[in-house]
Amino acid sequence: MTVRLARLCRHPVKGIGGEALAEARLTPSGVMPGDREWALLHQGGQRHVDGQPDRWLPKSCFLQGAACAALQAVKGGWLDDSHLRLTHPDRPELTFAPEHQGQRLIDWVAPLWPGDLPQPVRLVRAPVFWTDSRQPWISILSLSSLAELAARMTQPLGTDRWRGNLWIDGWEPLAERDLIGRTIRIGEVELLVVQPITRCAATSADSQTGRLDCDMPRSLREHYGHSDFGIYAQVVTGGVIRQGDEVRI
Repeated sequence: MTVRLARLCRHPVKGIGGEALAEARLTPSGVMPGDREWALLHQGGQRHVDGQPDRWLPKSCFLQGAACAALQAVKGGWLDDSHLRLTHPDRPELTFAPEHQGQRLIDWVAPLWPGDLPQPVRLVRAPVFWTDSRQPWISILSLSSLAELAARMTQPLGTDRWRGNLWIDGWEPLAERDLIGRTIRIGEVELLVVQPITRCAATSADSQTGRLDCDMPRSLREHYGHSDFGIYAQVVTGGVIRQGDEVRI
């Protein structure tokens, strides 16, 4: 079976929504273009920022799905060059321009965000990116591994809960764990696999409802002896990747 790139995704606002792409141009040592470009800074994170952020900040400074399962059900991305459109089963559709309408997103998210947590104060643009890792890595996941995990847990598991960048179809289940230190070629792009992705509580939420339906880190440990799912890779040779591209090791 030919191994293919089945799905490309990016998440314009960290922890809030996401969109599928037909193609993307990757650059050496770069993240998925437009991925985690924006994030909602909360009151606790505000202490680390004087004006516009000029450095990478940890995810603890921002609203995130690990702290609020409801955020996992937000979907959406760019409507045009300047506006994002987001949906949630418990909220009306929102269209806003992140450059100057960040307060609209704060007001929209407020009913979903727990009142006993530090509250959102500002939508901020990343100096480079707001990915969980300070390293410029791409996340890669396997559809066959997802199917194998879903069978073990006896429940459906969608792709959205993992908030990954690239989904591969055709690998043997869990084969990606053996690729650390090896190079993957997707179309004209080469990526060096650097480490597994350790999963947090955000993946315990159903991305359709925004409600907890499992304890994912515990389930991963019970079934595999670790809480990893997926791999991080660094772009070595840039270029355009497209849905359907062949994947070679």
